Amino acid sequence: MIIRRIELTEELAGALDTSRQEARLLLEAILEAMTRALKTGESVKIRGFGTFSVRRRAARQGRNPRTGAVVAVPERLAFSFRPGKELKQLLSEPAGGGHDPGGAPAG
Repeated sequence: MIIRRIELTEELAGALDTSRQEARLLLEAILEAMTRALKTGESVKIRGFGTFSVRRRAARQGRNPRTGAVVAVPERLAFSFRPGKELKQLLSEPAGGGHDPGGAPAG
């Protein structure tokens, strides 16, 4: 399953008890702020979720897999996401792992 922008907007609207339009504007503002930060080389850290960052990949020599010829791979920027501790824990639990998202035991 892929969660798209529209699904995120609907989730926000429901969670905040607001209109879809307001939720869409809020989501766009958040994404724009994150994009601006990443464009300027800053990291975006969301505690409990993870850290988004951009890393510079150095130029290097590679090989064409078909011919074996050496090719120059230029320097580039690479997007990176490192999950936070809480997200890692939630994702490593079995489905229905006995905890709700807030961390309280089920029961």
